Amino acid sequence: QVQLVESGGGLVQAGGSLRLSCTASGRTFSTYAMAWFRQAPGKEREFVGVIIWSSGYTWYADSVKGRFTISRDNVKNVVYLQMNSLKPEDTASYYCAATSGSSWSRSRSEYPYWGQGTQVTVSS
Repeated sequence: QVQLVESGGGLVQAGGSLRLSCTASGRTFSTYAMAWFRQAPGKEREFVGVIIWSSGYTWYADSVKGRFTISRDNVKNVVYLQMNSLKPEDTASYYCAATSGSSWSRSRSEYPYWGQGTQVTVSS
């Protein structure tokens, strides 16, 4: 089992920045990839980006590419989501997720471990 706890959400004006953190505990050595998803009210949970734990390879959804950056601290078992140039449409609950499989996916169903989420609100 892997436990995930997000932090760092809040209220920010459009154009501002926030950094979210996701701290992993438990069987973290089995983690292959960690992803960020977000869910706005009334919408489906959508993929934001992913980082491969061992290599640091990252991939992003088109909607955040060039504005968001995922990084990790292997020693502290923390994954970060740096969000710059925030837009009101980025307002959502943000979740980190982990998988111990051998490949990453944009599908939420491929991630068995989830955090509780942290709210990000971007005002116009």
